[in-house]
Amino acid sequence: MTRSPLALLDGRFIPAGELLIPAYDAGFILGATVSEQLRTFGGKLYRLDEHLARLWRGVEITSITLGCTPEQLAAWADELVAENHRLLDPADDLGLSIFVTPGPYGTMAPPGTLFEPTIGMSTYPLPFHLWADRYETGERLAVSDVRQVSAESWPRELKCRSRMHYYLAERDVRKRVPGARPLLLDERGNVNETPTANIVGYRGPQAPGQSHGGLVTPQEFAALPGISLAALKELALSPLGGAIGCLGADFSPAEFIAFVDELWITSTPFSMLPVVQLDDALIGDGRPGPMFRKLLDAWSASVGVDIPAQARQFARRTDLQA
Repeated sequence: MTRSPLALLDGRFIPAGELLIPAYDAGFILGATVSEQLRTFGGKLYRLDEHLARLWRGVEITSITLGCTPEQLAAWADELVAENHRLLDPADDLGLSIFVTPGPYGTMAPPGTLFEPTIGMSTYPLPFHLWADRYETGERLAVSDVRQVSAESWPRELKCRSRMHYYLAERDVRKRVPGARPLLLDERGNVNETPTANIVGYRGPQAPGQSHGGLVTPQEFAALPGISLAALKELALSPLGGAIGCLGADFSPAEFIAFVDELWITSTPFSMLPVVQLDDALIGDGRPGPMFRKLLDAWSASVGVDIPAQARQFARRTDLQA
């Protein structure tokens, strides 16, 4: 008999199918959910401490008081992943979702409800089929008419599930440009992020005798400070990457693509993907560039997994129970 995957709810390991929250939980009623998405490489969680530090900062921003420590969250996460990774091919990897809500919403909770925060964790086989071919073909972006939520609504460092604007942006772009990913602008019309991914460019050497270029991103803290973006910066600034410096600035879409030679998106599940077109404009020659390939190779070496090869290998797996 095949064992089913586990999940965690409020400190208890339970069958994944029993991970349920009541309809009156504020995470459901208001979307008031602080969350993190992680993945494993070789069955081990990648940059767990950094993800939990961002989660804990979100808990502080939302004034949720948890009855545990970041160290306890880390121990639960490691144990859950270790149990569920056994259900996969050893060369395969998992995604991990962690969420925290304030708990029951007082207006709708029944009498006698215990008002305590909700903590949940679940794993899932990474959906490699969604991006396995994009390492070679690249992504297309299209500017959405839906804007990023203003930083005056909540700070960019808060990673939360209140993401109706992501949903609307994806619907907007897919109706106009099937297969494209939305690019969100901020309230001033500057490049900000895509749903679930940071955007970063590479500007090559601009003067004779220069041997290095640099990374180009939106202004620091203008978008969610991505863990994968931080990893990319470290790789780019290492001897393996060979870039120098990172410029953060405000750019309109036209200014951004005119300034950079390559354009990428970074996110936990796929690490980094090349962008080959923005609206009607090709990036470079419309193919993934050499710096993308260099940095992706460096990323693979740093985690001990051939990232694109793994995605191709497991893109068509049929057992998705973990």
